[in-house]
Amino acid sequence: MKQDVNHFTLPNGLTILAERMDHVRSATVSFLIPGGCSYDPPDQLGMGAILAEMLSRGAGERDAEQLSLAFDRLGVDHGETVGLLNMGLFGGTLARNVPFALELFADMVLRPTLPEEELESVQSLLIQDLQGLEDSPQDKVMIELRKRYYPSPLNRDRCGSEEGIEAVTIASLRNHHRKQLRPNGTILSIAGNIDWSLIRDKAEELFGNWPMAEVTKNTPTDCVPTSEHLHKDTQQTQIAIAFPSVPMSHPAYFAARGAVGVLSSSGMSSRLFTEVREKRGLCYSVYASHETLKDRGTIYACAGSRAERAQETLDVMLAELRRLKDGVEIDEIDRMRASLKTSLIMQQESTSARAGAIARDWYHLGRVRSFDETQREIDGLNVSAVLDYASAFPFETPTLVTLGPAPLVLPA
Repeated sequence: MKQDVNHFTLPNGLTILAERMDHVRSATVSFLIPGGCSYDPPDQLGMGAILAEMLSRGAGERDAEQLSLAFDRLGVDHGETVGLLNMGLFGGTLARNVPFALELFADMVLRPTLPEEELESVQSLLIQDLQGLEDSPQDKVMIELRKRYYPSPLNRDRCGSEEGIEAVTIASLRNHHRKQLRPNGTILSIAGNIDWSLIRDKAEELFGNWPMAEVTKNTPTDCVPTSEHLHKDTQQTQIAIAFPSVPMSHPAYFAARGAVGVLSSSGMSSRLFTEVREKRGLCYSVYASHETLKDRGTIYACAGSRAERAQETLDVMLAELRRLKDGVEIDEIDRMRASLKTSLIMQQESTSARAGAIARDWYHLGRVRSFDETQREIDGLNVSAVLDYASAFPFETPTLVTLGPAPLVLPA
């Protein structure tokens, strides 16, 4: 499949990536900015989430209402997100409107008004989100697992803390914006039916004078993962387990994804679903997933079970994870590859998925993988590849966090 990703880096370090997709009329703009929650000041956890929300409360010469109307007139479906390491801004619209959408995003990134009168309402919204985690035990147990599995500051969550959110002032917010939103390290990716030369020139016009800033140190501390039970009087126990894996840049990355696919691919034939839910009826939902940071990866396994059957659920989950190294069937490999290819096809057809994918590839690999390369990697996944991964990275050292009425015991 022919696929060309154009690349240009401005003198200030901003990387611009663009891929033309002739079969669509739309395009998606995506910014990946090094301003995730791991960069929050330790006494103001939640700063990144506040800043992301405040960027849309007025920018350039427009107040919040005028900015929203400007996006609406262009038909831009847009939003802001905060991850661990990066802040994301994105917007999808008709391809012909991309240059005008970039003007609005440039105001948001470079010239947000950050109005003081909006700060209290944003803080209130984020505190409500934080408090809402008490009603979402599956989300809460994963947050608590990451806190105990990763070293600081990689163990932070975008929600921050109530005390940290309340400690943010308009002065500290504006200082964080000046310090943290910088072109060096930022990736602007665009996918859709676009004209590369027009996009490149427009981006250089809008962002060429964005001044570089010093890179904030974000070195993880030494850490030994710890397991823990969090007591909560509920009828269910939430189970979350983490195992060390490999990052996207590792040669065994696709094998790790393949192992997860055998354990927890889409549909009802994966090992965890079959053994934990179908055969024993231990829970409604059980799954495994892979997470990649730049220098490390993690495989998670999660389930929610009735409290009286939670220990059995944990035992069966771990048994299935550890059994992977003993053998894999050909039909399991076929289903796993089909599931991974479905994701590839979705990326091919969606401008938003493709814009995000090329930015992630550049962030993790320093280059963009083609569909053909990814398909070759998936086609190369076989029984030996998955077994080699399971042997090299056995599921023998779990970090376990549970939330419910009684603690569970990790089997030997």
